[in-house]
Amino acid sequence: MTVSFYELISPVHDKNSIDKSLFEFQKNVEKFLDDKIAAIPLEEAKKLPVTLLFIKSGGVESEFLKIYKELKPPYILLTSEAHNSLPAAMEILSFIKQKGENGEILHGPAEYIASRLGFIKKIINAKHKINGARLGVIGKPSDWLIGSSIDYKKVKKTFGIELVNIEMAEVLNEIKNHGEIKNSQIEKYLAKGASEKESKNSMIIYDSLKNICAKYKLSGFTLRCFDLLTSIKSTGCLALSMLNDEGITAGCEGDIPALLSMFVLRALTELPSFMANPSVIDPQNNTAIFAHCTVPTSITEEYILDTHFESGIGVGVKGRFVPGECTIFKISPALDKYFLSPAHILRSLNRENLCRTQIEVSVETGVEYFLNNPYGNHHIILNSNQVELIKEFFKIIF
Repeated sequence: MTVSFYELISPVHDKNSIDKSLFEFQKNVEKFLDDKIAAIPLEEAKKLPVTLLFIKSGGVESEFLKIYKELKPPYILLTSEAHNSLPAAMEILSFIKQKGENGEILHGPAEYIASRLGFIKKIINAKHKINGARLGVIGKPSDWLIGSSIDYKKVKKTFGIELVNIEMAEVLNEIKNHGEIKNSQIEKYLAKGASEKESKNSMIIYDSLKNICAKYKLSGFTLRCFDLLTSIKSTGCLALSMLNDEGITAGCEGDIPALLSMFVLRALTELPSFMANPSVIDPQNNTAIFAHCTVPTSITEEYILDTHFESGIGVGVKGRFVPGECTIFKISPALDKYFLSPAHILRSLNRENLCRTQIEVSVETGVEYFLNNPYGNHHIILNSNQVELIKEFFKIIF
């Protein structure tokens, strides 16, 4: 994705001379960025979710004053070491801050500027994916999620995401009317330890949920999955795992804050994530064990299929992780805060009294948050360190 800027040059300067003198500076930034920087007209700049301005000279403050209301904050001001670019940007940023808006100046060596622009590229791309997205709430949230209520209007205002309520009965009807599954479609899962009957049930649930996503134009959803245990004597764990691997963000138990957290991570990193319970906390060693019966198999080293932990029926996914860096993340139900910590996966476990996929994690920021002020139950594990990118997303966008 080319990084597009609206240029500001004082009318007392000769544009061609300015452009010529800044040619090497721009090329150096592009070299480290591994992408192009392009000028765009004002009408295109108005459409960007983040305003990118190349302050090419001094004396442009009044020009900015004429247009800033037509542009979307935050304002990212690219500057050079020439033509009083930086002083003009500082005056503009001072005005922006006085108006209560967010912004920053990009200034320094080309490698540093390119690094910052790399983050901003990803953030703009994520904002495009998030704004206007539709996420399904299939069935209502599970009865035990008493601290995870969400204001749908605030979700729309904060993220631009529309939450779509879908009756559980509609999914059950899709499942009931589904055709026969061929053995060729389930051979992979038979080899991983699931029975033929449960493999077919999982594929039917997968197909049905995918049909619902297509019908309602959903980029993701959360499912009141425990209703499947009583209604059809099966589980959605494998189906949710498969959908997450395919790029459809799929959460369980009707947990909307967890779904939003997963969706933001997917938009930012293009990676699937693991929604899990913090099941054991060790305050002395700052470690936690996270466990759940559904995990995207693409982020595991190996997996087998077992039964669902609580019920002992259906299919649960038991994945083993490679030890290494990870990220723990959760948006608060009020949407005004988030928990974020770099962490390290120490090992995968095989306890009989926890959900099937189990990982012990060393939490860099400490585990006090989980015991003193948690944002609900489920938290999201990303199988790489993306802490700085997530911080920048919330700093720039919110």
